[in-house]
Amino acid sequence: MKKITMKWWKMVFFLILSCVLVGCGKTRDTAKIRDLEFTVMDQERIPEELKAIIEEKKVQPFKMTYSDEEKLYIVTGYGPQETGGYSIQVKELYLTENAIVFDTELSGPEKGETVTKETSYPVIVIQTELLETPVIFQ
Repeated sequence: MKKITMKWWKMVFFLILSCVLVGCGKTRDTAKIRDLEFTVMDQERIPEELKAIIEEKKVQPFKMTYSDEEKLYIVTGYGPQETGGYSIQVKELYLTENAIVFDTELSGPEKGETVTKETSYPVIVIQTELLETPVIFQ
């Protein structure tokens, strides 16, 4: 009888210990600390090296960051679209305790809008302050 009781207490102890350890896991904190200021870059103002990378990657959807000695560039490409007339809006760009959160949205051409019939490759490049923080793309 004593062995069963001791065995039961050990199981209870390890169960409680497991719950405590699981509860101590680090969670991803997405609480906004502050919005980040940014500039949507014109094609002419994008660094040449970044332009070349975008040209290679644009054939598929992609998300990336690029930095020089002064600024951070955050890029989202939506891959090939059947026509022109697409636009990309920045929904959010903000700093959390652990990351930068970047959220964009692709909008298609309006009904009745005149668009080119050629394949387009919508890409947005924003420039913001240089932070050594990972970027979460949403």
